[in-house]
This record gives sequence, C-alpha cells and structure tokens, in this order.
Amino acid sequence: MAEQTPEISFLPVPPRDELPEGVGRLWDKSQEAFGFIPNVFQAQAVNGDQFLAWWNYFNLLVNKEGYLTNAERELVAVVVSGLNRCTYCTISHGAALRQYSGDPVTADLVAVNWRQADLSRRERAMAEYAELLTRAPDEVGREDLEPLREVGLGDHEIMELVQVIGMFNMTNRVATALGFVPNEEYHSHARS
Repeated sequence: MAEQTPEISFLPVPPRDELPEGVGRLWDKSQEAFGFIPNVFQAQAVNGDQFLAWWNYFNLLVNKEGYLTNAERELVAVVVSGLNRCTYCTISHGAALRQYSGDPVTADLVAVNWRQADLSRRERAMAEYAELLTRAPDEVGREDLEPLREVGLGDHEIMELVQVIGMFNMTNRVATALGFVPNEEYHSHARS
C-alpha cells in the first residue's frame, strides 16, 4: 500500500510536472538548502506566477540584508503571526527567530505573548508598533512613530518595519484561509 502524503493545504498541491520552471527551481533550491521544501512553497504553487511574485518581495524583505537585523525582522514576523493566530507563520518564523536570536525561550514567549519575553527597548518598541498596526491599522498616526525614533530607528528602518508588518499580515491571511500546515522540521529547529 502506498504511503499517503499528508494534507498541507485546503487546496491540492500541483504535481511537479505542472509547475512553472521558476517554482520548480525554488523547490529544488529549498530541498538542497534545508533538506525539505517548505509547505508554504508547495501550497502556493497552485498559482505559480503569483507565488513567485510574492516570494520575490517576501525574500527581499525577510531574507536579504536590510535595515533591520534578521532577528528583528523575525521578531516582528512572530509577533504579527502570533497576534493573527497564524499557525504556519508562527511556527516557521518562530524557528527562524530561535536560529537568529539563539534564544529558544524568548522566541517561544514571543509567539504566545511578546510582553512576557525579555526584549530590549528597541525590540519592545517594534513589537508594540507591530501590534498596533496589526490590530488597529485605522488608529495609527504620525505620533506612533515617535517611540520607534526614540529607540534609534530612522526612516529606512521604519519603512522596512512597516513593510514587514504588512507582508506578514497579508501572508498570515493567505496561510490561515487555506489551512497551510507547517513542516515538521520547524518544530525542532534551533532548539538545542
């Protein structure tokens, strides 16, 4: 009897031979780099060209050198994803936060309630802003940037922070609406 592949999305994952070339290359690179293909890459391949457009922007914001550190971007990703109760992103980016911060306890606390985590003043200001923009975007004003400036964020850092918050709010909604399941590998990543 053939082993059944577990469901990773409410929509079926397209077979490899139906993927656009760019999606197939990304799957191959992921397999080589991580030893697995992130389920988010497989689940979004239903619309391959749209997935690649999302990936290019996501990759630029989250994985490339930017104005915020990798740990800061992952902190924001986990704060937003935890607030949105997005299982896929909270778990997968919690793994990345553990890796970049080297602190699995803080990463786990951030995923559940960032206020209980031992964060620096700068991290706390970013988490507070991420929560405000996620929960009450219609209430955000110019004055809400002041706490960010007080902890040393300039215009470039603020712009990147806002873009990362926006990206995760959008990605959380896609992942939650379609029931994306996190890869098993994320649960144990960077815990020891």
